[in-house]
Amino acid sequence: MTGRLICASNRTGSTRAASGGLAVALSAALKERGGIWFGWNGETVEEGESTGEPDVTEEGNVRLVAGPLTHHEFENYYLGYANSVLWPICHHRLDHVSFRRDYVDDYRRVNRRFAHQLGPLVREGDLVWVHDYHLIPLGAELRAQGIGARMGFFLHIPFPPPDILMAMPEHEWLIRSLFSYDLIGFQTNGDRMNFLHYVTEQAGGKVGSGNKVCAFGREVEVRAFPIGIDVEGFKQMTQTPEARRIIRRMRQRNLGRSQIIGVDRLDYSKGLPERYKAFQQLLERYPENQGRVVLMQIAQPTREAVDAYSDLRQEMEWLSGAINGQFGDFEWTPIRNIHRSVGRDTLAALFAASRVGLVTPLRDGMNLVAKEYAAAQDEEEPGVLVLSRFAGAAEMMDAALLVNPYNMEEVANAMQRALHMPAEERRERHQGLMRVIEETDVSIWAEAFLSALEHTPPPRQE
Repeated sequence: MTGRLICASNRTGSTRAASGGLAVALSAALKERGGIWFGWNGETVEEGESTGEPDVTEEGNVRLVAGPLTHHEFENYYLGYANSVLWPICHHRLDHVSFRRDYVDDYRRVNRRFAHQLGPLVREGDLVWVHDYHLIPLGAELRAQGIGARMGFFLHIPFPPPDILMAMPEHEWLIRSLFSYDLIGFQTNGDRMNFLHYVTEQAGGKVGSGNKVCAFGREVEVRAFPIGIDVEGFKQMTQTPEARRIIRRMRQRNLGRSQIIGVDRLDYSKGLPERYKAFQQLLERYPENQGRVVLMQIAQPTREAVDAYSDLRQEMEWLSGAINGQFGDFEWTPIRNIHRSVGRDTLAALFAASRVGLVTPLRDGMNLVAKEYAAAQDEEEPGVLVLSRFAGAAEMMDAALLVNPYNMEEVANAMQRALHMPAEERRERHQGLMRVIEETDVSIWAEAFLSALEHTPPPRQE
């Protein structure tokens, strides 16, 4: 182990009360090595107010360094370039892209400001680990300041194929920025191959031995590191007295009906309207399920200032109302549409009480809900996971029922199969899923990335 760990992410967390897979992993790694967690504090200030120096909080051997954005930066850097350009591009949704010159200008400017705030804090021997699409150029900005520390970047969302990436005017600059890092990590081998295809086909790069790739006069290591969850911690959430109370209450409320559950952020990449239509087909094609199955969809609000998200919410409310009106009666509501955030401890209990986990995004980097659903199941009477082929999790979790989320008939058939699957097959599939999620536990993921970064020599000139 060399120096400290410097983590940079869009939002900082706390090492004392971490929640969520990534926060748990980063907190554990930071506390073990000591270091800094740098990012945005989630606050905005009025234009003309100085963002100033970020606030510093000491938590043992970890320093949290976080400051605000201006309203303008929030609109252009965060909602604009990050979430109206990069997010739809990476999720193959060119119809939702909004190209504006001021978006990319502010994206660069905010990353440059972050680098000027973080750079003086980095010491010789430190490891710098940058996370996700908000901060792609941060490494290049740090290098411009003369920072020579080993730096790694991990992309938590999908990486698109070259023909989609090239729809973005700044695609070459973006990829060139990534070559300032020593190690680039992706969720899946498919994402890694998309990156290598771009580098070799569009940037004149060459793939060498040992996961090395050369382009733009630099050599970096490129690998897949599938992220996971805190498996044991999530399993324990289903065993608390409160969790057992929720499970009993859900089963009493459902009156013997089977519950299908979907849990997603409210986002067009998650395939939520298609999911509702597939559930409608389940009820139409297999009428024996009418009155006997409930779909609980928790769609947690996100980025509601973007028109596409408010439109999606209205579409989901309209669809659920139409389906409930078509099939429901005074004793049975087919779809329970919940539009609010739900705590992870409650989610663990809801997963445990559900016969089917429905995870059908149109495109996803990994999708940890699939892993959480599997971890929450009783090993003697497990539920069945129905999983989109276009989620990163599908690359390894082939013990799930894999479906094409665009084919609603196929999804309906998979739900029917899951609802009536014999216990022996359910147990066998669950064992296969557990092997995968235990092998990719979030602590294993973090250690694998940091170990690879420590052993990666700094980038050399070609």
